[in-house]
Amino acid sequence: MSQGAMTKTIRDESTASAYWGAVNTFASLEDVHVLADAPVGCYNLVGAAVIDYTDAVPYLENFTPTSLTEREISSSGSSDTVIDILEKLGDTGKQIILVSSAESEMIGSDHENMLRQRYPDVRFFSSNSLGDNEWKGRDRALGWLYKTFDDSKAPEVAAGTVSIIGPTYGCFNSPSDLAEIQRLVRGCGLTIHHVYPWKSRLSDISSLKHSDVIVLMYKEFGETLAELTGRPVLQAPFGLKETERFIRQLGELTGNAAMSEAFLKEEKQGTLQPLWDLWRGPQSEWFPTIRFGVAADRTYAEGLAAFLGDEMGMQCLFSHDSVTIDNSALREELEATRPQFMFGRIVDKIYLSELDAQTRFIPAGFPGPIVRRALGTPFMGHSGAVYLIQEIVNTLYDTLFTFLPITKKTEQEAPPPPGTISWTKEANAVLEAIVAKAPFISQISFGRELKKKAETLAASQGKDTVTPDLLEKLK
Repeated sequence: MSQGAMTKTIRDESTASAYWGAVNTFASLEDVHVLADAPVGCYNLVGAAVIDYTDAVPYLENFTPTSLTEREISSSGSSDTVIDILEKLGDTGKQIILVSSAESEMIGSDHENMLRQRYPDVRFFSSNSLGDNEWKGRDRALGWLYKTFDDSKAPEVAAGTVSIIGPTYGCFNSPSDLAEIQRLVRGCGLTIHHVYPWKSRLSDISSLKHSDVIVLMYKEFGETLAELTGRPVLQAPFGLKETERFIRQLGELTGNAAMSEAFLKEEKQGTLQPLWDLWRGPQSEWFPTIRFGVAADRTYAEGLAAFLGDEMGMQCLFSHDSVTIDNSALREELEATRPQFMFGRIVDKIYLSELDAQTRFIPAGFPGPIVRRALGTPFMGHSGAVYLIQEIVNTLYDTLFTFLPITKKTEQEAPPPPGTISWTKEANAVLEAIVAKAPFISQISFGRELKKKAETLAASQGKDTVTPDLLEKLK
């Protein structure tokens, strides 16, 4: 490090390492057994805590750690341990893939020669855990699978088939968003060929190239595999315009344009009807007043900004890719902007609590203690558009409820006599600035309540005038 250089402090790391990405990719395959050259803790963590702390990563029956200890890491290396584990596993009936971890990479473990000589059917994948994040890990793992296990046969395209690349363990909202993309594909009269690697077998990798079209679920990873198939690739859509274009492109690429157009007409008259009802109702007047921020994986950050901001006319204060975000800067941004809605991770919810912000938090990414197994909570496609607007409108109504003039039994404070408390010009200016940051639909109620609290505080201190310093105590 050069003289005068300073070490950068990273607050709340947003992604896991490539090791976790590789494990979550390989373990998604039904006919693969993952042998991780890693300490035993890496088994417990991947199954229960790291990445999302939820059941998005279930108990992995097809996963075994070599349980590295200080002895292997400091002196002997891990080859003997790997051999011992392989002997104990015996014939699993599955393809065994040995994956390196940060610990095994630090001691320079490279098992390819040993495996080639003693266990030629076992494959070794160097996760580059020390250099890549989980998304690069997933992308490299998927590309490696194709290069390693493709049958090298020429494509024989099955007309009207679509394969989806992307869903792995540890991906936010995968079940619901996958269900929506499958619904759109089938609505166009097409057949789902494979969902890879989720619900797939290793052998299916060779038949991806026989699909008419490939749909890529995420922008963070999967592109390498999609390009290797040599088939036309579409990105899973967010919002109205992207979904309409997605449906039409599916029709054009598969020669099924007429059915796609018929399905699109049905969507506008059926699935999207609740959205039109909300747009035509009084709730639509709220939309331009809504200020929101996003910190999530790139797919969701860009998708939410485009749909809610560009299409629905809400005010997108910021939209950050959680891979590149500086969390310290984000916390400062939250303090300065105080969005009405924050779509983000658990760290963002923590920041909002620290700031005592009235922002409504909506989970939109990992890490976070959130379960997303139900199929009725999509963010993608037409169903996702309806779900998101429904959640926002319901939250707006809930916000109104919190400002109803309800008298609680525990309230003992008597309001100051009317007309006895005055306000300085500076105090009024501070009041207006505070109220301007509150949700638009509740500003009147919020301002009235804050004014009442300030006058009560002044009276309790024996003062007859509200000054800026009293308001600062109530912020």
